Amino acid sequence: MPVARAFRWSISAASLAASAALTLGGCMQSAGPVAYVQPRADLDSMVYGQPYNAPQPVVVGSGGGAIAALSNSFASPAPMPVGYAAPMAAPVRYDSSYHLDAGDRLRVVVYGQEGLTNSYAIDAGGSITMPLIGGVPARGRTPAGLAGEIAARLRNGYIREPSVAVEIEAYRPFFILGEVSAPGQYPYVPNMTVESAVAIAGGFSPRAKRDVVTVTHTEAGGAMRAVVPLGTPLSPGDTVFVGERWF
Repeated sequence: MPVARAFRWSISAASLAASAALTLGGCMQSAGPVAYVQPRADLDSMVYGQPYNAPQPVVVGSGGGAIAALSNSFASPAPMPVGYAAPMAAPVRYDSSYHLDAGDRLRVVVYGQEGLTNSYAIDAGGSITMPLIGGVPARGRTPAGLAGEIAARLRNGYIREPSVAVEIEAYRPFFILGEVSAPGQYPYVPNMTVESAVAIAGGFSPRAKRDVVTVTHTEAGGAMRAVVPLGTPLSPGDTVFVGERWF
């Protein structure tokens, strides 16, 4: 009948319209993500080293598949960590109570007197020779003690109020003998040990006794000899003897 056919056609048209609406609604819900990224900090912050924390992207909606992968590729990377190097430690200087002896090289500074300021080596007699005042005994004195002696001599008829400073330019050498690759005389380096002295001399020979050595230390009161392990500190002018093993 014509009425029944028209009724069935209207129901079918309504079903198709509902399906299309649902499909369109699903497409609208699966829209790709939209990211909003704030601009970086201004130039002043970047120049003066203020830390920059990149904000996380704000995502609206939650898509999937290829659209999500594409949006993730544009995401802002995490800020790189910044490391700050610690300042280098100041070089270790020898104790101010160090006693001078022949072979030490000194820098004597007389402020305002360029003709007296110079480098001086302590000779075999234990003295340095300066203009105006001649020889000044240095053996057994500390750098401060020698500076005081020089100032006293300059004050005696040469400079009214002299200001003097004495620094050690180079320490007297040490000696190493016995079973090492290259025995001889070597410049002393502050904070040396017996082990570093052996290394400077080229290392042990195949016949060397490697656990202890003999060190001779000379002071104003005389020489002292002792058998010591490899970690023992050395002083300028010391003599190291590496013995031979028996087997």
